[in-house]
Amino acid sequence: MASNFELSERSSPKQHRISPRADKEEVDYMQRAQWLRAALLGANDGLVTVASLMMGVGSIKEDVKAMLLVGFAGLVAGACSMAIGEFVSVCTQRDIETAQMKRAIETKTSLSAIDEQDEEEKKERLPNPGQAALASALAFSVGAAMPLLAAVFIENHKVRMAVVAIVATLALLVFGVTGAVLGKTSMFKSSVRVVIGGWMAMALTFGLTKFIGSEAMQI
Repeated sequence: MASNFELSERSSPKQHRISPRADKEEVDYMQRAQWLRAALLGANDGLVTVASLMMGVGSIKEDVKAMLLVGFAGLVAGACSMAIGEFVSVCTQRDIETAQMKRAIETKTSLSAIDEQDEEEKKERLPNPGQAALASALAFSVGAAMPLLAAVFIENHKVRMAVVAIVATLALLVFGVTGAVLGKTSMFKSSVRVVIGGWMAMALTFGLTKFIGSEAMQI
């Protein structure tokens, strides 16, 4: 009897040492993915949109005011568009998931205490439209502000264009690494995907803007 009591006392400190560690490692990455996706999407869109517009306009007209004006207009319009689009999208997702939960409850004649607890946990994990909209708008504004701040204090046109391109590339790399760290995924894959995808979008926008503004397209 005494040996059993001693054994239980020896094992209890070990259990106390393990449990706090387990609690710290228990992170709901599905819940985190909701706002992380919205934030990274907004930041990438803001950066790529404004940087490509500024470089496209800058390739046609060597005027810092024109570049900044276009960039600021893209920031405001894009942030509003992202917020509204994200809000509508997440509201639709929430409505679908809520309706599915109601249908699942109606199929059961009675709910046990465990079932009720599961349903409450599911309700808590439903996406938040307001949170997603705010995260997208703020993230878009942060991403869009980077090329604007990089260009506003540079007078030389060629240097300004180069700085905008460099800042955009570094920011894309940071966004990719940040998403990988917060989501516990591969940094290399995330960074390469974000940088290459961002540069493809910027190159396409830059090329189209330059082509439309060229002398061949003037009426």
